[in-house]
Amino acid sequence: MTDNNSQADTAVAIETLLTQRRSPYKFDPDRDVEEQDLRALFEAARWTMSSYNAQPWRYIVGVKSRSPSVWQQIYEVLVEGNQGWAEHAPVLALGLTKSIFEHNGKENKAAMHDLGAASANLTFEATARGISVHQMIGIEPDKAVQTFSLPQEIIPLTALAIGYEGENPKLATELAERDNRPRERIEVADFLISGHF
Repeated sequence: MTDNNSQADTAVAIETLLTQRRSPYKFDPDRDVEEQDLRALFEAARWTMSSYNAQPWRYIVGVKSRSPSVWQQIYEVLVEGNQGWAEHAPVLALGLTKSIFEHNGKENKAAMHDLGAASANLTFEATARGISVHQMIGIEPDKAVQTFSLPQEIIPLTALAIGYEGENPKLATELAERDNRPRERIEVADFLISGHF
């Protein structure tokens, strides 16, 4: 535990990767994410638990240096407020859910939860490799459906900016200042509604 901004000041000791994980706005625009590292991130997502083992998460991934047209398409699906900083991330991804169970054709009400879990696993693998992930809900879903010709059962939900945190003189001052603020969370007692330790 530490009192600097890069590591969480936890009430009790927890896994170090959790204390180091950050969602920065400052991405080093000149440092790429190697393909083998990127594959490992999505392999971590692959092994996430899910309702009925349906694995409803889907991702569309664009790497600025290797698949610039896909990267640009994802970028254009982001809301304007996210475009201002995400333009510096070398990798952008859309997080999608398959809303129907394959085994019975019924609605998968856990799909959003399971996408979140998969993205969390992806993020922890990234942290272990010194890579940062900033997840965001600020996308234009209808535009994503149109841009990528998504079928009705595939629902765009989130976006992820992936890269290496670093100083970026092109980043807006306000966003750079946000990255320097201390990390804060509500207390466990504030979200533990019933029961006690």
